[in-house]
Amino acid sequence: MDLVYGAEYEAFRTQVRAFLTDTWVPDGTLVKAEKRAAEAKFRHQAIEQGYLYRAIPRQYGGSEQPADVMRAQIIREEFTRRRAPMEVAGVGVAMLVPTLLECGTDWQKEHFIPRTLTGEYLWAQGYSEPNAGSDLASVRTKGVLQDGEWIINGQKVWSTYAQYARFMFALVRTEPNASKHDGLSYILLDLKQPGVTVRPLKQVTGGEEFCEVFFDDARTPQNWAVGERGKGWQVSKTTLVHERSSFIGNASSSQALYDKLVDLARNTRFNGRAAIDDPQIRERLLVLEGYVASHVYSSYRQFSMTAHGQSSGIVSSMNKLISTQIGHEVAKLARDLMGDSLLLAPPAEGTRGAGPEKWNNQFFGSLGVAIAGGASNIQRNIIAERGLGLPRDNVGQDAGN
Repeated sequence: MDLVYGAEYEAFRTQVRAFLTDTWVPDGTLVKAEKRAAEAKFRHQAIEQGYLYRAIPRQYGGSEQPADVMRAQIIREEFTRRRAPMEVAGVGVAMLVPTLLECGTDWQKEHFIPRTLTGEYLWAQGYSEPNAGSDLASVRTKGVLQDGEWIINGQKVWSTYAQYARFMFALVRTEPNASKHDGLSYILLDLKQPGVTVRPLKQVTGGEEFCEVFFDDARTPQNWAVGERGKGWQVSKTTLVHERSSFIGNASSSQALYDKLVDLARNTRFNGRAAIDDPQIRERLLVLEGYVASHVYSSYRQFSMTAHGQSSGIVSSMNKLISTQIGHEVAKLARDLMGDSLLLAPPAEGTRGAGPEKWNNQFFGSLGVAIAGGASNIQRNIIAERGLGLPRDNVGQDAGN
């Protein structure tokens, strides 16, 4: 494992730092609209310098740079250090844009990608349904082609921030007589039309991050289908690859979360003393620090292998799994440190909270991370079967015998 960037890349780091010094000066006095305008201006400058949207061709609004994971990592580190805006967040940039580049038509790329990169077009994902979660091939939302338009009927659920999105990319069953996998099409839809109802789902934290979406004779043009008709399953796998590769839960996030937990222990009373001075708390922190350190060095290994053109194999699944476990353990210890403060209402959606109540969101959120970006049980199966060569788990298959 080689952890040295070398003179060439350190020189590049100096260039990035100089650019940030010249162009990004955070201003906490800006109102929301002014802040968005300042971020948009900065992103345009960063694209011109080749720092953002590096894999996107210039004709679609990107900077079109050669693939270089070392430079990409340096940009990520320096932008994060200065709290400078990175690419627009959301499933549109992270998942749909790479899918369109790989599977979309020229018109789809030209029409959707540039506006998605700027944040003008916001997207929701339409995969899961009430009876189709882990088994996406079981989706029942139907699409019928009539006079050059797809007529869509059905329901999607767990669509993140669909109430704010303009569009959705969805799996729709268009070939009812084909097999489960062969009967799907990958279709883009405008959510701001008659026949589409978006209902936010109230969460236990009080937030409304997820939505259910109903389609009642919703319409979308025939040429808004990505890839071949009936080949949506293959297109969707491309999207899922990008979802899991962009999953938020990396080693730097784990380290930052642990550091916040240590601060909580320093500022909380436990058994008549500062919690961090309590032997039991110190022991739990030490064990957790070991998990974080293993995640950090495992991520170094994955990064180093990628930088040298080597496949990291199951290491990505291992890192996803350990980041989830760290989140769970941090939540458990924070819960014990908070005591009665755990009963405080979580901070209002869109705010971070000023006191211990902000840890409620972390506690509840840690449960959902076990599903997001690939369920933990699935990750364990991948590690066991593909990485360690263990036999396939057949539990339950012989229950009727």
